[in-house]
Amino acid sequence: MPRFRLFFTPAGAAFLAASLVILIRSLLARNSYEIVLSSAALLFLLVMGVIGVWKSGKLKSMEAGWKPPYPAVAGFGEDTLITGLDEKVPLFFRLHFIVRGRFFPSSSGAASSGAASSGVASGNAASSAENGGCPMLVETSAARGEKAARLSMNFPMSGVFSGEGFCRLKDVFGFFSFSCGISQRRTINVRSSPCFGKNYYVNAQSGAEDRRNKTSSDEERYYMREYTPGDRFRDINWKSSEKIDALITRISPDNQEKVSRIEVYFRNYGQVKKTSLEALWLLDRAKARLSHFLRSLMEMQSSYIFHVRTARGGWEIEDEEDLDAFLEELAGMGFSSPQNETLSPQGADEIYVFSTACDTGLNGFLLACNPRPVSLFLVQPLNDKERKTGKFSSFFSKKSLPPAGTEPKKDAETETLRKTDFPANGCFPLPRFLIRGKIRQMGVQAGKTEIIYAETRL
Repeated sequence: MPRFRLFFTPAGAAFLAASLVILIRSLLARNSYEIVLSSAALLFLLVMGVIGVWKSGKLKSMEAGWKPPYPAVAGFGEDTLITGLDEKVPLFFRLHFIVRGRFFPSSSGAASSGAASSGVASGNAASSAENGGCPMLVETSAARGEKAARLSMNFPMSGVFSGEGFCRLKDVFGFFSFSCGISQRRTINVRSSPCFGKNYYVNAQSGAEDRRNKTSSDEERYYMREYTPGDRFRDINWKSSEKIDALITRISPDNQEKVSRIEVYFRNYGQVKKTSLEALWLLDRAKARLSHFLRSLMEMQSSYIFHVRTARGGWEIEDEEDLDAFLEELAGMGFSSPQNETLSPQGADEIYVFSTACDTGLNGFLLACNPRPVSLFLVQPLNDKERKTGKFSSFFSKKSLPPAGTEPKKDAETETLRKTDFPANGCFPLPRFLIRGKIRQMGVQAGKTEIIYAETRL
């Protein structure tokens, strides 16, 4: 639905009001000097206004090129090139490109609606300001004679941005702002700023499934059989299946490579409504640690297959394409309401759990995992003593001691989010985000636990 936009900016409206007041007063006082001065000012506004209305009407069909960077990563502030600003504009006027919308930190509020799906957030969630969306406004302009401009959109943390980009024709004096061009809506999934932790060594489950690498010259090595439940979809010969109207699977007795499976749980459980910024920052750091874990292991061994389970469902990650699609989903994944998990995962291999201090059901889940070995990555806030002294340990075991051969890390660094980064990047945090959240550290009982500390500051 189109919205009515005033031509005058606040400065232009103030200048118009002052000119009218001076003109009325000068007419009453019969001061010719003030009459000439105020009349000239009003005439100037009239001429500039008529020129602006005329030119903006001609630019109604203009469409600027706006393609946000992919992937968008928090803290990087990569510039976006705005093209299509090569239209001729009158003297003393410039074309401005403005992006206005709402940013949902760690997909706050949008989480309950399933904000991100295949890189697109839910429109209903993104349009609801009361669910935690922070107003955001950034602007750029093209210098006279230039055809493009650069727009800097920097996000302080992960989440989902939903908004529109549009052009305005403005004068260099700041008195007028005319709507022109076609507005464009965009939804951007912002990934967490990367963390750089240690390399991981895992005990992957050896699967009975074989991974086979085949080239076109090896076609004769493969034989076909009818598809049976449990076969991989990528081994289906779709051309042959279409000919006989039945699913046919390719099987090769040669070149077999065992597949290693890694089972991962991302427990994004916590308070959904009116979540504090501290809690959202803990979730953001849990996302960053999970992203680093998956990417580092995939770079180490490409044959790994990850089974990732979250509060929203499960994903199977086999290659870089699957990982990229999952990271896009992860960027828009917020807190989900706590759930009781009573069934223990099957098998006897190690599982890897990523969670935060907001997960009230974590201890129950860890008990249900027995006797399976568990590696837990837990994001905790700092307590008052640790915040004052800066001394804390980032590694604990089941008995508050590190495993054999591992030394505890002292004076480890903490992940810090500064609240002033929001207004510095054109994003205005909600008032409740300025109040420190009350999140307590969680005591856990796991075979091996790595603690990641995170806090927010002004």
